[in-house]
Amino acid sequence: MNTLLSIEKRNSVLLKMATLLEQEREAIMAINKGDLDSYQGNDISMYDRLKVDNAKVDEMITAVTHLASQEDPVGVERFSFKHDNGMQVYNKTASFGTVLIIYESRPDVTVEAAGIAFKSGNKILLKGGKESLNSNLKIVELWHKALTVCGASKDWVEYLQFDRAQTQTFLEQPTQKVDLIVPRGGERLIDFVKQHATCPVIVSGRGNNFVFVHEEADLNIASDVILNGKTAKISACNAIDKVLISENLPNKEAFISTLISKLKDFNVEILGDAAISEFDTIKAIPSSDIWYEEFLDYKIVMGEVKSNQDAIAMINKYSGGHSSSIITSNNDEAKLFMENVDTAAVYHNASTRFTDGGQLGLGGELAISTDKLHQRGPIGLQHLVTNKWYVHGHGQIRS
Repeated sequence: MNTLLSIEKRNSVLLKMATLLEQEREAIMAINKGDLDSYQGNDISMYDRLKVDNAKVDEMITAVTHLASQEDPVGVERFSFKHDNGMQVYNKTASFGTVLIIYESRPDVTVEAAGIAFKSGNKILLKGGKESLNSNLKIVELWHKALTVCGASKDWVEYLQFDRAQTQTFLEQPTQKVDLIVPRGGERLIDFVKQHATCPVIVSGRGNNFVFVHEEADLNIASDVILNGKTAKISACNAIDKVLISENLPNKEAFISTLISKLKDFNVEILGDAAISEFDTIKAIPSSDIWYEEFLDYKIVMGEVKSNQDAIAMINKYSGGHSSSIITSNNDEAKLFMENVDTAAVYHNASTRFTDGGQLGLGGELAISTDKLHQRGPIGLQHLVTNKWYVHGHGQIRS
C-alpha cells in the first residue's frame, strides 16, 4: 500500500501532468491517429469516444489543472463527538486504497480517472480497451514522468495490459489488493465485471434516458432539449434515446411532424409506438423490449402517454436509472415527476446532456454511477473516498 502523499505533492504531480500534456499534444494525437486507423469496427460511438483531437487534449489539461485547484478530499471531518468518558471521536474521509477502472476506447479517461483517483489518495489500476492501447500507454508514460519528476512512485498509476481471459483471472484472483472496481462501458462489460469481481463494484455506463413532453410544455424548449440530447454526442451515456409525449399536448400533430423533420435532418432513425407510428415516415417499434435498449446511435423511439404518472411508471420500468427530463411550465407537475422518477439525475426544462461531473460542478468525474450506494450520479473527487473513525483517549476501557 502506498503511503498517502502530501496534498502539495499530489497537486504538483497534477500540474506537471498538465504541462506534459501540452508539451506532448502533437505526439498524443499522432499516436491516437494510429489507433483510429487500426480500428476495424463499425461502431460510430466507439470511434467517437476513441478520437483525441486538440479540443480533447484541452479538456484533459483543464481536468488535471482544475483537480490541482480543488481542496483535499482526504481527512475532511464529517462528524465529531465527545464521549462521556472523555474520548474525542472524529469521523473523517479516507482513501479507498486501490481503485480499478475498466473502460472502453476513451483515452481521456486515462487522464481524468487517474487524476481523480490520485488526488483523492488512491492508487489506480487502468484497464482500457485494446482499440485505444497505444493512446493509453502514451498517457500513462506521461503520468509516470510527472510522478517521477515530483519524487513520487510510479506505482500510483498502473496500466493493466490484459486480454479478456487475463482480466477475468485478475478479477477472480487479484495479484494485488483491489478495494473498488468501476466498469465504465456497455452492459456486457458491466455484467462481465459483476460476475467475476471479488470486491465492491460501482456500476457506470448505461444510459437509455427519457424526455417527457408534458401537455403544458413549451414546445420550443421540448424540441431543443430532444435535439440536443439525441444528436450532440451519440456516444455519451447522457444522450436521449426515448421521448414520451402527452396525448393531451395541444398542437400535438404539428409538434411531432416538426420534430420528426428536425431529427431526420440529422439522419436519426425514428421508431414509434402505435400512436406515433401513424405518421407516415415513422417505423413501428418491433416489440416493447426496445424501450429497455440504449442505442449509442442516431436512433430514437417516441411514444404517447396519458399522464405524468404514466410517464413516471414507464421511465421507472424501462430506463437505465441514469437521467430523465420533463418539459413543462407547470411547476407542480415538474415536482411530481422529479420526486418520483427513479433516475440518478432528473431535469426540468433542460437537457440530460448535463449529467456530467464537470457540468454539475464537480470539476470532472471518475464515472457516472447508476447504483444508489456508495454514490449516485457523477462520481467526483469528493466521492472517491470512504471514511474512517479516529478515536483519541487516555486509557479508557469499556466496562
